[in-house]
Amino acid sequence: MAFQPIVDVAARQVVYYEALVRGPDGESAGTILGQVTDDLLYQFDQACRIKAIELASALDMQARLSINFLPNAVYEPEACIQATLETSQRVGWPTERLNFEITETERVQDRQHMRNIIESYRAMGFTTSLDDFGNGYANLDLLTDLRPDTLKIDRDIVMHCNRNPRRQAILRSIVALANTLEIQLVAEGVETREESRCLLNIGIPVQQGFYFARPQLEALPVIDKALFD
Repeated sequence: MAFQPIVDVAARQVVYYEALVRGPDGESAGTILGQVTDDLLYQFDQACRIKAIELASALDMQARLSINFLPNAVYEPEACIQATLETSQRVGWPTERLNFEITETERVQDRQHMRNIIESYRAMGFTTSLDDFGNGYANLDLLTDLRPDTLKIDRDIVMHCNRNPRRQAILRSIVALANTLEIQLVAEGVETREESRCLLNIGIPVQQGFYFARPQLEALPVIDKALFD
């Protein structure tokens, strides 16, 4: 696992660390996921959760931990969460500091199944995020059925927002929508100070990207406080 911080620029602090799967030689998540067959999906999902929690505890992480999961790997939320709960108890990780990030929404044919996962996790005290909002399948229609705690705005909308009025207009619309639905926003893929300042002025202080830190293998990246200025 590698960890990448999600920061609140206004509060000048790390609020989450996202756990990102990597290969034994640092191979990307896409490379690893491409090798996971459907019959191994459940075991892979469970192993990633356990590894992320164990490492977060070993690294003395103080922020919330965001774990990616594949909705199709969850056949029944209460049953599939047991290994996560057992691991949290074993290493002393507070379960209220767990966030589950929904990935690969295009592979979910049963929207009710995803809704059941989100509602079940909320009832158990977890929070959930919807990844890559505004790109591909993670679009507005999902919000007619789903109630995630957080929307992560895709890099395709964020990039060059500081010099693109159309992107700024779209981002302001997303802020208004999120405020109405009482959903927090995270801007993904922030790579420059100018993008970060623009997002903050639009009303999106919670941000993630290479501007703050690249994912670091089995370690917590140190954030230069000057990046918040």
